[in-house]
Amino acid sequence: MVYDLTSLILLVLWLAALGATVFALIHAVRQRADAFTAVDKLTKPIWLAILAGALVFLLLGIAGFGMLTSFIAIIATGVYLADVRPKIDEVQRGPRW
Repeated sequence: MVYDLTSLILLVLWLAALGATVFALIHAVRQRADAFTAVDKLTKPIWLAILAGALVFLLLGIAGFGMLTSFIAIIATGVYLADVRPKIDEVQRGPRW
């Protein structure tokens, strides 16, 4: 019973990480390339490669390649969502009043 509960929790966490990574990848695809350099971040192609790699790592993690690949993917996605995305959105929208 404990094993089933642990497996269910890990599955829910993996699905959340997958959703966040897909969201981040779609967000990065939809942004202008000059917005990334305007906020002094890595270029758009580099972020697309990082997020696509994170998606592959997540898929490898569920296939049994270990938790390390999932942790790498979650960290990469978290950096994009917490640091890059807010600044890109801010520079494209302008100041809020």
